[in-house]
Amino acid sequence: MQDVADQARTSKTTAHYVLTGQDQKLRIAEETRRRVLRAATELRYRPNLMAKGLRTQVTRSIAFISDTVATEAYAGNLVYGAIAAAAEHGYLLFVCETGGDPELEASLIGDLASRHVDAYVYASLFTREVQIPAELHFERTVLLNCLAADNSSPAVIPDERQAGRDAACALLDRGHRRAIWLVGEPGEQVLAGAQRTEGIRQALSDAGTELAGTVDCKWWPEPAYEQFGAFLDDGGDPSAVICLNDRVALGVYQALKARGRSIPTDVSVVSFDDSDLAAWLQPPLSSIALPHRQMAAEAIRLLMTDGALAEHPVHVAMPVRLRESIGPPRS
Repeated sequence: MQDVADQARTSKTTAHYVLTGQDQKLRIAEETRRRVLRAATELRYRPNLMAKGLRTQVTRSIAFISDTVATEAYAGNLVYGAIAAAAEHGYLLFVCETGGDPELEASLIGDLASRHVDAYVYASLFTREVQIPAELHFERTVLLNCLAADNSSPAVIPDERQAGRDAACALLDRGHRRAIWLVGEPGEQVLAGAQRTEGIRQALSDAGTELAGTVDCKWWPEPAYEQFGAFLDDGGDPSAVICLNDRVALGVYQALKARGRSIPTDVSVVSFDDSDLAAWLQPPLSSIALPHRQMAAEAIRLLMTDGALAEHPVHVAMPVRLRESIGPPRS
């Protein structure tokens, strides 16, 4: 600031008022204002935001803390959406990844607090219940893609139940009513699986039908290939399959192909997540998309809202991506 004042041949106070947009308070002459601005440009002057933050307690920065989101391409849109939304509001985003290490997490939060960040986004790669770090209990925080075990914090999550209904309806709309099988792990320990399955069962029940059964397997291609292949070898004859994510669908595709069954002529397939796999598979896979970018933008929007944060989770709609993997039931 002093360098700018010296080059503009004015006082430091005058330079301060010009560079902070308060020149009208001192009725600074236009010629002087221009000299100050020209000197600031020539010297590449930038205000000390850290010092300003110490004075005002507002740093226009947000911390994004995650388990493994930042290095996981699958969830990259969570980070991208948060960065873009923060920038739209004139905020800088600090992205920190803990790897699930509670000691590292506490250390990172302490470092961020010392930098006087204004708010926190606490994110998870998979939708699940989390224990919020004690250090965040008194900070302005929104959970992203996760829920507090005690419902103590506002959260933004995908609308998994409606996604389940939409997946079932995609099959019902093409005429499927029988031999619809679910493949994946629908237990309560996987929040998305439980909610998706609940939505599927509701939609089928409303249509007067139900799932024929479940092929239980982990959410990866290898176990899906093995378990679904064994199901087919034991006489399983599905008309349609609902996979609980795209990786499961890859295993189902391979198992069907290995046994000479065609998609969608013999078996229709629909899935969830709409990862890159969905478009790469042949035929392209119908999938219900995870709206990661929209969820992150909503989390930032909530933080920007004046006053108290919402107590109930915000559910973001999951878009339906229909492709060539669904056809009518075979005659």
